[in-house]
Amino acid sequence: MRVSKMTVYRMVHGGELPAVRVGRSFRVPEDEVQKYLRESYMGTA
Repeated sequence: MRVSKMTVYRMVHGGELPAVRVGRSFRVPEDEVQKYLRESYMGTA
């Protein structure tokens, strides 16, 4: 994904992208990224 770190933070905090907090970092599961990309791609087609 070619998006800025702040965009990902906004998506996580907005509930668009599920993530797990590990210490001070957020980790987004790979399957959730794939799901988001599929849904985004379908939405633009």
